[in-house]
Amino acid sequence: MMTIRAFKRSDVMSRAAAEAAATILRDTLAKKGRARIIAATGASQFEFLKALADAPGINWQAVEMFHLDEYIGLPISHPASFRKYLIERLIRPTGISTYHLLDGETDARGVCRRVGAELAKAPVDVAFVGIGENGHLAFNDPPADFETEEPYIIVDLDEACRRQQVGEGWFKGLDEVPKQAISMSIRQILKAQRILCIVPDERKAPAVKTCLEGAVNPWAPASSLQTHPDATCFLDAASASLLIKPTALAHAN
Repeated sequence: MMTIRAFKRSDVMSRAAAEAAATILRDTLAKKGRARIIAATGASQFEFLKALADAPGINWQAVEMFHLDEYIGLPISHPASFRKYLIERLIRPTGISTYHLLDGETDARGVCRRVGAELAKAPVDVAFVGIGENGHLAFNDPPADFETEEPYIIVDLDEACRRQQVGEGWFKGLDEVPKQAISMSIRQILKAQRILCIVPDERKAPAVKTCLEGAVNPWAPASSLQTHPDATCFLDAASASLLIKPTALAHAN
């Protein structure tokens, strides 16, 4: 089942999510000696990843990281590159040495197969994800493919998703945003043993309401998180502002 935790401020929310993530990683490393994670990107993850990278007591050398999604045709030097983002905000700060980045500049289908094969070798211990303004999960825009078993797929990005990227300042205009991307599939994300979903900001409130309180369906891709046995969604007051269930703000701080 999904647990919803809401906090008054985004910085408090991010620290709480990072503490939960760090606890999972420490426990997993203590039990298994290694841990496998999936890392999200985007403006919504800035504070969370900073707090997680600063968390003590994690042997990052024993952590293997997989990447949720990446634009097709965008060079790693571009400010919007998710490879660049993860290198700068997680890989270098922590010293992770085992990671699998998605190279969308060359053979995208080959990358899907190669990284997907690595991903399939063992279970993922925890996935860190967000929810897009259009309800997307990774780059699975509505209507998302809820059936494919492929670990990574090539997807078309809808206009709402591409406008979000412009609004967040990653691109100067809509014409600069790639129209396709590599994305981890919905079913693959749901295979993670635990999922932490970090969603701050008022602009996400409509999608949060639709995906967390509405029916599970491909037109609200992140609604699929409702079906996961161990998913926790971290919200701030702004992103939780449209929720009507009284339990939604039970953990406000």
